[in-house]
Amino acid sequence: MSPQLPLASPDLDALRALLKTRALALPDLLAGLWDGPWPAFVLDARGQVLLTNARLQDLMGEVSLKGRRLLPSGKAQELRLVDDQGREHLLEAWVHPLDGGDLGLALLQDHSTELAARERADRMQSEIDQWLDLCPLPALMHDDQGLLLRFNAAFGALCRRLLPQLPISLHELPSEWRALIAGPAPEPGQEATRNALLAPPGDRRRWMRVRARRLSGPWPRPRTLVMLEDRSAEQDLELAQQQLQTLMDTAGVGLATFQPEAGWSRPGTGAAPAPSTAGMTGLGAGLSGEAGPRPTPALQGVNREMVEPASRVEYEKLQLALKQQTPTVARYAVRHPEHGLRWLMTRVEIGQLASGQRTTSVLTVDITDHQEAQARNELLQQSLVLQTERERAVLDSVLVGIVTVGRQGIEWMNRSARRMFGGDLPEFAGQPISIVATDAPDHPFRQTHYLDDLPEGQAETFECRLVARDGREFWVVGNAVATGGGIDGTRQLTYALLDIERRRQAEAQSQQAQASLSRIIEAAPIAISLHDARTLQVQQINQAAAALAGRPEEELLGASPEALFGEEQAQTIRSDMEFALQSGEVLQREYRLTVRGQARIWDARLLHLSGVQDPTGAHEAEQLLMVATDVTQQRAQEAARLEAAIAQRELLVREVHHRIKNNLQGVAGLLQQIAARRPEVRGVINEAVGQVQAIAQVYGLQVGMSGPLRLRKIVEAVMGSVQRMFGREILVEVDGALAEQSHRWGLPEAEAIPIALTLNELFTNALKHGGDAPVRCELQFESEQVLLRIVNTGRLPAGFDLAQVRGGVSGLGLVRALLPRRSALLGLTQEGDHVVCELSLWPPGVQLLEAL
Repeated sequence: MSPQLPLASPDLDALRALLKTRALALPDLLAGLWDGPWPAFVLDARGQVLLTNARLQDLMGEVSLKGRRLLPSGKAQELRLVDDQGREHLLEAWVHPLDGGDLGLALLQDHSTELAARERADRMQSEIDQWLDLCPLPALMHDDQGLLLRFNAAFGALCRRLLPQLPISLHELPSEWRALIAGPAPEPGQEATRNALLAPPGDRRRWMRVRARRLSGPWPRPRTLVMLEDRSAEQDLELAQQQLQTLMDTAGVGLATFQPEAGWSRPGTGAAPAPSTAGMTGLGAGLSGEAGPRPTPALQGVNREMVEPASRVEYEKLQLALKQQTPTVARYAVRHPEHGLRWLMTRVEIGQLASGQRTTSVLTVDITDHQEAQARNELLQQSLVLQTERERAVLDSVLVGIVTVGRQGIEWMNRSARRMFGGDLPEFAGQPISIVATDAPDHPFRQTHYLDDLPEGQAETFECRLVARDGREFWVVGNAVATGGGIDGTRQLTYALLDIERRRQAEAQSQQAQASLSRIIEAAPIAISLHDARTLQVQQINQAAAALAGRPEEELLGASPEALFGEEQAQTIRSDMEFALQSGEVLQREYRLTVRGQARIWDARLLHLSGVQDPTGAHEAEQLLMVATDVTQQRAQEAARLEAAIAQRELLVREVHHRIKNNLQGVAGLLQQIAARRPEVRGVINEAVGQVQAIAQVYGLQVGMSGPLRLRKIVEAVMGSVQRMFGREILVEVDGALAEQSHRWGLPEAEAIPIALTLNELFTNALKHGGDAPVRCELQFESEQVLLRIVNTGRLPAGFDLAQVRGGVSGLGLVRALLPRRSALLGLTQEGDHVVCELSLWPPGVQLLEAL
């Protein structure tokens, strides 16, 4: 009887032992394993799967293993198969030979659960590694023996500050750090928190928190994940909040901060509901009442109805700043039903936390007492300032110089004193008044005992000499009076000064200046005359100007421009003088005057001298200054140099044109020699020779003349060159309204060479394609254009269109490329057995010159 029970037994080891005995026939073995609990399949000698049992088919689903190749072996193998759902199965296979070794039976044991557990452990390990890398705080993983399994860069940086090298075990850490990190281990899956006050090297003691979690996983020993966190900032923040709350309670200050996500919060109270717009100002405001600095709850909320009308603008500015989250400071008055009129100051500051969140802080202080004291001081200051300004305004308008001197030096000066001293008040403020005294030791400004010894109200009179800031010295008479006029009641000295020399010195200087000017004018080598601005009559004139007029100075004083310069030039000079008087700037003109029958050129400059008021109070009349220089010889020399330069330039240009012509003719000769030696390129070279000869003819015509070239000479020169090259004659006929004056038509230099090359191509084409018949050239010179007709025997190709000819370097292509489009027109027509070429030229391509 066949042993059916072991075949169906779940004991794989017993089944394998039975197969080794080979006590079962193949049919019985297959029948027993087909419905057994173990997946199995049969292999042939080449390792291909022949049969699979039902358990294996259930495991793989619709995926068939038949035909797959497996190596028969008596050892266990690990197979990875994917079923029809895409799931991977880890199978351990034992292959047993059957039927003499031609067949093999493979028994499989499913280890997919172990595979999933292994993959899950790998993923967990990878996730832990990634978490450690991303964590900004120091983090590590250790086992129960204290071995460091993993740690991130932040923990490594901390260890480098604690130890000379990175540790392997927690036992290498300092004792206080080891006690914090390797404390009592929590239960698996639980978390433990520990705090300690530690001191990192080179830093103050800091509060450190450790969060430890015991991990459960497929590890031989339990593992603990630890993260360190520096809590010193939170400790400092709590301490600062306590100190701030104490300060606010003591000073009677209200403070609140608005965060868009959390709303309004007060120090030490956390978030609060967002208040209405009307109550934003007083939020959290512990305002001092009448009883003292303790917070008054009644003043903690301020609405719009409580604000005084005069302070509404400031209050609305504050509300707008709160809505728009912009910094501002507002001072406003409120009328409280219990405390009466109170002054508040609210400051709005905008900040940003480290997380990027914007905050709005509102600080409110009761400044009633300060505001009242400030108002009283401002009224007193305004009264004193107003009184002082009135007094100084009166003193500033007097002609006597007033200087106020205190113990620190000069404190104030009126306008007359500033003018005397030659500077403004900032230049003298704080300086002793002796800064404007002379070196005399007994100078009144050096008497410092006046400030202490001079009785108040008594004047000390003196007369002395002063030195202004600009070095000017002058005499003054004055007195000094001691007063107690300082704002703080200190003594002052008030000096009253009168300039007694300014007028006399001004008169002397004016007379000296006039005498000096007269001497300068008289001795100057150029012609100088002063004219009255209203009548233009001569008021003063020097010898050079009198020589210009050809009469003595006495006769010219009071003379008009007509009497001075003559009727012919007077009108122009008078007009220039009037223009100079109106413009106020120097006007330069050149006049050609005839003196004693000789024409002279005078370079004149006209300047308006405005009238000014001198120190004596007299007003000087306006005058016109005329300065003239004889530049006749200078202009003649300049004209001679210009003519010489022009003549030299023309000589150089002629020489250059002559050399260019010779060089071009030399090039043409060389090309002709090449054409003689190379018959195969003779036609092309002859064409180039004609073009070079045409250019040479243009340069040859430019030798000895300047300006536009005569068109007829260019036509005749190019025609003669082409005739010499072909050895044939071209008949010329000249006609038109200006036939007798054909030389009046000229070509600009820029158009000469293109037109010459065009004529060369047209004459060449006529001789080349016209056979032996003579070629006629008709020139028609009209008043508006020049028409050139070239007639030769021949026929144009059928459908010939000149507009379709492409531009090139020879023939009609070159002609189309060279002709100026704005002033030239070319046409080719067939008239019987002749081809007629018409070239029309009109300005500006050609120019009708003036008749000689």
